[in-house]
Amino acid sequence: QVQLVESGGGLVQAGGSLRLSCAASGSIFKISSLAWYRQTPGKERSLVASITSGRTTNYVDSVKGRFTISRDNAKNTGYLQMNSLKPDDTAVYYCKVWFTPYEYWGQGTQVTVSS
Repeated sequence: QVQLVESGGGLVQAGGSLRLSCAASGSIFKISSLAWYRQTPGKERSLVASITSGRTTNYVDSVKGRFTISRDNAKNTGYLQMNSLKPDDTAVYYCKVWFTPYEYWGQGTQVTVSS
């Protein structure tokens, strides 16, 4: 049983910043991988960034240099720092924690970027 609670979404203007948080219950977090996905209406959920338990990170090209994924294992929390936001970043963002064969998803948090 792992529950993920997301927070930090909101409405910002283009060029602004947000930090999303993903608070996880359970001791499995420290050995799990963490990822952030985003989804817009009518589109598939797509991977934005990921970080392994060993802190290896990967990013989709469109967010490289702007977004940073991180984790604080002592707090069982993952983060997505989003800078220089663009309207194309508008989506519902979901965090995922997994440790095979288990997979858990957050409830989603809306990010809206306007200009």
